[in-house]
Amino acid sequence: MINSQLIGTGSCIPDFVLTNAMLEQMVDTSDEWIVQRTGVRERRIAKNTHTWELALGAAQEALADAGIPADELDLILVSTCTPDNNTPNTASILQDKLSARQIGALDINNACTGFISATDVADSYIKSGKAKTVLVVAAETLHRIIDYTDRSTCILFGDGAAAAVYRATDREGIGIQSTFIAADGAGADYLHMQALPIEDPFASDRPVDPKARFLKMQGAAVVRFTARAVPLAIDTALQRAGVAAEEIDWVVPHQANLRILDVIAKRYHLPREKVYVNMEYFGNTSSASVPICLDEMRKKGLLCEGQTIVCTGFGAGLTYGAFVLKL
Repeated sequence: MINSQLIGTGSCIPDFVLTNAMLEQMVDTSDEWIVQRTGVRERRIAKNTHTWELALGAAQEALADAGIPADELDLILVSTCTPDNNTPNTASILQDKLSARQIGALDINNACTGFISATDVADSYIKSGKAKTVLVVAAETLHRIIDYTDRSTCILFGDGAAAAVYRATDREGIGIQSTFIAADGAGADYLHMQALPIEDPFASDRPVDPKARFLKMQGAAVVRFTARAVPLAIDTALQRAGVAAEEIDWVVPHQANLRILDVIAKRYHLPREKVYVNMEYFGNTSSASVPICLDEMRKKGLLCEGQTIVCTGFGAGLTYGAFVLKL
């Protein structure tokens, strides 16, 4: 059996810090209100920076960590819901900037579940033998789609990118043990953003909403969905991997809301410190949140050989998923 081993991680975090105190000057909110409801104290903003630039920084660091050059890659996958262009895709730009070979380069837009979904695709390519080494990058410049007069969304989101390099291994009990991804499109309106909010020359009688390009969210509905979907995703991934809940060393969840992370800890009887959290300083970075956590954990020395990691994501679509990784 061929598995997908995680051999390198990297991240690219913008320098500019948008604090709760700054948001108090922009919208009707307060530090206390934000922290009590979300746990977020600050988030990063990629001022004057393209999404591909964040992706490149994360990819270069991940390749260096893996100790391999870009020309050893067989596939590049970029997860983003904030690309610089509708076309060409960000992965193709990244392939050129990395000076990689002319290999497959695909974008995946699965919102906050994007890194989980891209990892599922990478694992499928590796297990099928179509690729040996795959680069997965999640890069988001969410500030460009946020309405900073809407306190229900602007307090949550930040920018950032992170990457993972997966390589085929035949070592037993190493690498990705299982994946699971799913969608419930009935909840599409709970979290959405219009793709092209421009005037349609063939439907001039339809008014154009000047704020259509901004992300809109029905927070309560999303939380209800998440409370059901995340345990289902984790349970399914654990079952497919043949791993019991008590074998989990870390859960690395999408950083959406502290309350949801508490639900995960209680559901699997995990000490709270075994559910990794960094949203206090980064906010919700959509698909980049899980790999940013993984890279931060690696740099802190928290990831060790023999550990069992469960990564899970959930977001617009509505989408959800999880994978089990053994180091």
